[in-house]
Amino acid sequence: MKIAISCDHGALELKNAIIAHLTEKGHTMVNFGTDTLDSCDYSDFAAPAARAVASGECDRGIILCTTGIGASISANKIKGIRCALLSDVMSARMTREHNDTNVMAMGAAVVGQLLALEIVDTWLTTEFSHGERHVRRIAKIAALEE
Repeated sequence: MKIAISCDHGALELKNAIIAHLTEKGHTMVNFGTDTLDSCDYSDFAAPAARAVASGECDRGIILCTTGIGASISANKIKGIRCALLSDVMSARMTREHNDTNVMAMGAAVVGQLLALEIVDTWLTTEFSHGERHVRRIAKIAALEE
């Protein structure tokens, strides 16, 4: 799977751990930055990663910041993106099964590295259910973008 990934300065260490973890699993990672600890704005990195998913350049996206909140808000401004802010494994599974999310956000100050990797693995391996009610609800979400 080709995965867009981005972070701000507050999540650089977690981003690098996720890149190493997913590369080892055979995924192709597209790094949208940042790659330094210099203070920066999460939207400058989250939006390009989300655009790469929306355009089809990448299959999914993982965006990170200190809390995950700003990054998730930024990504959800991009048409075609359904980004979930995740901090537990159950939500990672459910948001894929029910919402067919294509981007996930996490906060490096909210989840530890081991939990973050478990959330990422669950989110990437869980398939959308294609249940009628879920398809209907996603269509309603998409209609809000028009």
